[in-house]
Amino acid sequence: MVRAMDTILVHRPQFEKAATSAAGIGIAICLLLSQNTILSAKDIGNLTGISPTLNYVQEQQKQNELIFEEEISQKYSGSQVTEVEKGVKHVRMIKFYKNKPVRINIVELSPGVSQGLAVEPSIASNKLASKRKISDIAVRDNAIVAINGGYFKPQTGVPLGTLMINKKVYTGPVYDRVAMGIFDNGFDMARVQLKAEVKTNIGGIKIDNVNQPRMLSVHTIVYTPDWGEYSPPSPKYGKQIVISNGKLLRVSYGRNQIPKDGYVIVGPQKNLDKIVNAKKFKLDIKLNPEWRDVNHIISGGPYLVKNGDIYVDMTAQKLGSVDGRNPRTAIGYTKDNHLIMLTADGREGASIGLTLMELASLMKELGCVNAMNLDGGGSTVMYIKGQVVNKPAVQGGIPLSHTLVIRKLT
Repeated sequence: MVRAMDTILVHRPQFEKAATSAAGIGIAICLLLSQNTILSAKDIGNLTGISPTLNYVQEQQKQNELIFEEEISQKYSGSQVTEVEKGVKHVRMIKFYKNKPVRINIVELSPGVSQGLAVEPSIASNKLASKRKISDIAVRDNAIVAINGGYFKPQTGVPLGTLMINKKVYTGPVYDRVAMGIFDNGFDMARVQLKAEVKTNIGGIKIDNVNQPRMLSVHTIVYTPDWGEYSPPSPKYGKQIVISNGKLLRVSYGRNQIPKDGYVIVGPQKNLDKIVNAKKFKLDIKLNPEWRDVNHIISGGPYLVKNGDIYVDMTAQKLGSVDGRNPRTAIGYTKDNHLIMLTADGREGASIGLTLMELASLMKELGCVNAMNLDGGGSTVMYIKGQVVNKPAVQGGIPLSHTLVIRKLT
């Protein structure tokens, strides 16, 4: 501790340099703040070359929280709003369509406020052909929020469409349908195509899909251990090649056990015969758009909002069967990367459900610059901290293939 009579000696050149630097930093920050610019800790570091102090980071966090609170208050005026966690709000509202009610639940997350949370898809089990109730999946994953994911095959639970978790592709796209990419610093949305092949020392063959039910006998599909223990049957005039650790294990016409360190290629014999004599095999899976830094991808369809405009492309995505007034689930994100998760109950007098156009209008009204429809109907369900907050037809919701969760990082 320095006493009142102590003298502190500072070499003048160092003092002048420090004073000049401090003045410059102060002027730069004041100028930016005078222009209503919100500075992040990283911005300050870049401007000054000095690591931001804990005080600054805490102040910035408080500022973000205040802004978020004000935005939520204005956007959802008149609705019931509760806090799930810092930066995560749950909103209940009733809207009327054709003078009839629709019960709506919304979760809005601000990444600039929320700390220690992750947004990601989650599958029911370690095998794709499985289903579980949303509460079971959420508890297992330490999730505070969960909604149902995209489409899936009802008989087995296999997801129908692109699904990536922690940079690993579990399933490929169906009909190039729209999907949302989840990144460290935000979200993106696009119709996704698969660009995959099996490369060998004597050439390669195109792969039409990964871990998806067969749609055409001419398709060549790869099945990984995530599919299950055994590959599905071969198509008519088809064949199977079993690859283990990059090498050919066996060739057959029937089902095969999928190696834990490999995969099974299933397709027309004339395609697979091109590579049966190869010595080295490598599965190369790419997606278009490439999304180099994407962590997770979840698909659905159709689009609801695209680049700020209502855009419902049911025909292009071959989703005519999802039209009409039904329970709905949707996700989207705003220009400042707030995530919007929404469910609308339907098929009952107290809540008649939404059409896709009504859902699209609502997502745009909530500020989404991009939004898409997820599986709906009997699948529509929202879970928050131990309870299902909407009213699905089956109490607690039907068993699901996969979900989208907000979970606490451990």
